[in-house]
Amino acid sequence: MQEWYEVWVVLFWTKPRGSIMKGKKHFLLQFLLLILCLPGMPQDRIPDSLKAALVVAKEDTAQVDILLNLSKYYLNSSADESIKYSSQALELSKKLNFQHGKGMAFKRAGDAYFILGNTTATLENYNQALRVFDSAGDLEMKNIVLNNIGNTYFVSGDHPKALENYFKSLEYEEKVKDKQGIASEYANIGAVYKEQRATQEKAAGYLLVAIMLAEEIGDNSTIGAVSGNLAEIYTDLNKDDSALIFLNKSVKAYSNTINIPFSLLQIGLFYAKKGDYKNAIKYHKQSYQMGRKFDSKPDMAHALKALGDSYFKTGDYPAALKAYKQTDSIAKLIPARKDMSDAYAGLAATYSRMGNYNMAFKYQKLFTSMSDTLNNQTLSDKLASLQNGFEIVKRQTEINLLTQEKKLRDVELLRQKFAKNALIGGLIMVIFIVLLMFRDWRIKKKTNKILDFQKAEIERLLLNILPAEVAGELRTTGRSTPRYYESVSVLFTDYKGFTSIADSLSPQEIVSELSANFMAFDDVIERYGLEKIKTIGDAYMCAGGIPKEDPDHPVKIIKAAMEIQQYMKRRNEKRKEIGLPAWELRIGINTGQTVAGVVGNKKYAYDIWGSAVNIASRMESNSEPGEINISQATYDLVKDKFVCEHRGKIFAKNIGEIDMYFVKSEIGKKIRSGVDSSESLSAVSND
Repeated sequence: MQEWYEVWVVLFWTKPRGSIMKGKKHFLLQFLLLILCLPGMPQDRIPDSLKAALVVAKEDTAQVDILLNLSKYYLNSSADESIKYSSQALELSKKLNFQHGKGMAFKRAGDAYFILGNTTATLENYNQALRVFDSAGDLEMKNIVLNNIGNTYFVSGDHPKALENYFKSLEYEEKVKDKQGIASEYANIGAVYKEQRATQEKAAGYLLVAIMLAEEIGDNSTIGAVSGNLAEIYTDLNKDDSALIFLNKSVKAYSNTINIPFSLLQIGLFYAKKGDYKNAIKYHKQSYQMGRKFDSKPDMAHALKALGDSYFKTGDYPAALKAYKQTDSIAKLIPARKDMSDAYAGLAATYSRMGNYNMAFKYQKLFTSMSDTLNNQTLSDKLASLQNGFEIVKRQTEINLLTQEKKLRDVELLRQKFAKNALIGGLIMVIFIVLLMFRDWRIKKKTNKILDFQKAEIERLLLNILPAEVAGELRTTGRSTPRYYESVSVLFTDYKGFTSIADSLSPQEIVSELSANFMAFDDVIERYGLEKIKTIGDAYMCAGGIPKEDPDHPVKIIKAAMEIQQYMKRRNEKRKEIGLPAWELRIGINTGQTVAGVVGNKKYAYDIWGSAVNIASRMESNSEPGEINISQATYDLVKDKFVCEHRGKIFAKNIGEIDMYFVKSEIGKKIRSGVDSSESLSAVSND
């Protein structure tokens, strides 16, 4: 029904651009399309209606749109027909000088050749479309084609070219701030990096950013696909808990869609790999049932084969036989030779364990025959490739034989000419080279001194704004990969009534006081191995457990917070002594999961994201002057180290109620003083 509605809207209600078809003939075309596109008509009548419209329509942009719609319709049923109509649309667009039509015709042809597996023709048509859209200034279509080119290179195994086009597409998406497009490109880049074991952690970084953006906009399709890829990575890295989290996230995202059988199958295979065949069988059955619901025979075959393998491992051989036979019967309908081969192998092994060697021999023969068929097809493709290569070499050899004599004569003439002038030219060249080498040596010596100084200065500046690990990655790869952390403690501070304080002071006085305080905070967090994230106005933010993981970060960040409050207490006492108002500081802390890294390529800044950061901010805003307000998550980790006072709950959007605690003191110890009591208040006295 939806497809008929789209055809009717495009062809009936849209007047052709630059149309020369007017009056009665235009009305006749609209009337014909209305009759042919009535709701409820079968799908196979769509091409008939479009072809009928071609008979009535004259050569204008409306006819180009009809041809492009025919090409799109046949894309999934007959790629050759799709190419035929895209070619007709291209010829008519050239005749009408219709640039958008030309670009779309090239793109449609590229889509069809992609389905046919003709990489050369696919890239040729996509690149033609790219040039047309670029010259026409159609940036949106240009970006779509760039993405398609990246997909083509990825499928063909040319990963560097795929990344090149994905990054170009990402640059456009970031300019237009399209979150869905950005998420898609991060997912594509992560999928490329996932293919190599050495770059799997980098892949995880891009995929985590993709899933974060997809969750913000509710893009379940991207969430499901990216979660599946992350699960594969964490399984390979033996991080089973993380893998299972993302497998379940994939199932939730794909719920009641045609992709759900695959996600359920992956969970089953995960449990099977761990030897938990009870859960493996449970999820394989669910995968089969969902495949059956959507009539997806490949998914049904995959689920049944996996189910047979799990029954075989548990020793339930009758159940294994039943599953393998069902796999074979469904695979024959597709047909899927690989699934049939796997089913025969399973049947042979099962009958052998049951002692029925006649049946085991029968299915072993079928398995061997099917394997030979698959291998012969691969061998045939290889031989065809070798034959083409032989023909090319043969033709090149003939050309070489024809030109060999001429090349020999040219070489002899050049040799004689060179021998005549070699001695004089050689002497001059030697003298010239010696002089150049001496000059270059002097210049290089001076340059190296300058470069060494500049390098040291750049290193100092870079380490002043980024963690050493992130700075090192930027130097070596030119990019910083975002990382996912299971546990990070986040601290926020700000001053109560800062607006009224600022109104009563000059800009110089405000900056002087903030600078003195923040430098003291920097000293404290550096001693505890914490990472300063940023300052925003009068707010100060730092975190523990990043970029290097540290199991003691909740304790360290609270100790740092205590020192900061002690520092502010002493500083306010000295301010009061000279008649200045106190600056009252509030602190909030939370612990949870975050993503951390550098996003973008201008004005680098290391930052963290996630609900853990938002909750820490809420802890700070609900704190009191001179107090340290921590969340339930942080309290559970430090309750054996600090005396805390429960102070009630707050409500957080998308999370619910959260308990809060004031930290009173360290159990069995006095609060450390991180700032010497003789500290100077030069900033205050200067006021």
